[in-house]
Amino acid sequence: MSRDEKRAGAALAAIFALRMLGMFLILPVFAIYAKTLAGGDNLTLVGIALGAYGLTQALFQIPFGMASDVFGRKRVIVFGLLVFAIGSVVAALANDIGWTIAGRVIQGAGAISAAITALAADLTREQHRTKVMAMIGSSIGAVFAVSLVAAPTLYAVIGMSGIFWLTGALALAAIGLVTRVVPEPPPPHPGPRVPFGEVLANTQLLRLNLGIFTLHMSQMMLFVVVPGLLVSAGSLPLASHWKVYLPAVLASFVLMVPAIIYAEKRQQLRRVFVAAIALLLLTLLTMWLEGRHFYIVAGGLVSFFVAFNTLEAMLPSLISRVAPPRAKGAALGVYNTTQSLGLFLGGALGGWLAKHFGPTAVFAFASGMATLWLLAASTMQPIRTRPQAAVTGDRQDILEMKS
Repeated sequence: MSRDEKRAGAALAAIFALRMLGMFLILPVFAIYAKTLAGGDNLTLVGIALGAYGLTQALFQIPFGMASDVFGRKRVIVFGLLVFAIGSVVAALANDIGWTIAGRVIQGAGAISAAITALAADLTREQHRTKVMAMIGSSIGAVFAVSLVAAPTLYAVIGMSGIFWLTGALALAAIGLVTRVVPEPPPPHPGPRVPFGEVLANTQLLRLNLGIFTLHMSQMMLFVVVPGLLVSAGSLPLASHWKVYLPAVLASFVLMVPAIIYAEKRQQLRRVFVAAIALLLLTLLTMWLEGRHFYIVAGGLVSFFVAFNTLEAMLPSLISRVAPPRAKGAALGVYNTTQSLGLFLGGALGGWLAKHFGPTAVFAFASGMATLWLLAASTMQPIRTRPQAAVTGDRQDILEMKS
């Protein structure tokens, strides 16, 4: 990668990390904090407070992605971070569960994931794009792991209000990275605007959107039942589950790197992509059939995260290659909306299946969805890399890109 491609990847990964760290720090301790709020003894409202963020994310990803195609990526990202920071302030000042929900709704309305991934695509050549997406994905996984360990300590020191204030401050710090560190993107791609219906009807994009839906549905379903399995199969108390999650996530980062390098250097994107889906399916099948054993569950988490992180890096890269150049933001908006729907339905459906039919039904359903995805991915058209000039900020490179 060129110097500016590395800078763009690192800066965009840091922006994602700063934003997501604040979100992840809330999750392990919010249910405890909610009991101190007026109305916080209502578990339905507590669930809404946690889930409201994802719902508004799903609603606003497409508008923000389309806006980034028209008004520019950086403007939309800065605006979204400001909205997120305002929501954090509202939540920090809340003294009842209703205002906390309002703050979470506003936080989610700053839906900038599509604009950030579209900007990453603008600033990198196709042959290096998956590496940059992997940097972004790895940063999210890393801050998730850090939050599992740091959240209880932070909550004890600064309280939930302090965590919300910290979340807002991190969003403002991310604005500084956008304006001062991220390189300027190239000029917009020339040509007529692409109708939104054409983006929705693109069969290649539909296959990839099915993929991100299935991937995140499987993730949520997994975490509906895995905590209980770790307790029942391994007698591991809830407070110690991070001892399994953290090594699994970190090991997956190490194991996914050779796959990403092979896919890019050897032009084997489709082969690695399909192999990662097959690994996901094999993991779910194994946990379905042998999930009563602690070491099967722990080993399954490692292989799940290897497949998950590899696919999480490849999917947005593939979306940006398949999408019409004038509609990258719109295509990534649809992609991120589908991702949010997968998270929501995975949690809801996983809970219903676990309640009525047990953990094996959850793994069986997730295995069926992974099988459908594997069949769809196997019929995708070959994905070719188009040569591009490096984004270095030099005048000569910019002239080559314009030509």
